[in-house]
Amino acid sequence: MLIGMGIVYGFLAMLVLAIGAMSSVVQRFFPEMPSGHVHGAQHGDDSAIAAAISAAVHQYRKKHPRS
Repeated sequence: MLIGMGIVYGFLAMLVLAIGAMSSVVQRFFPEMPSGHVHGAQHGDDSAIAAAISAAVHQYRKKHPRS
């Protein structure tokens, strides 16, 4: 039982070290973008997205009426 617990504890310790190493590598090669920059979205897209969602809901409700 002690050997099994030791193996699990060792595996978890290696897992924590590996995650820490990967985190430092990612932060080193891919630094954070400035907080004002939103990747892939622009401020004017919100109304277009809302219109597309509204049209999709309307079309779905038209095809699947409630009983």
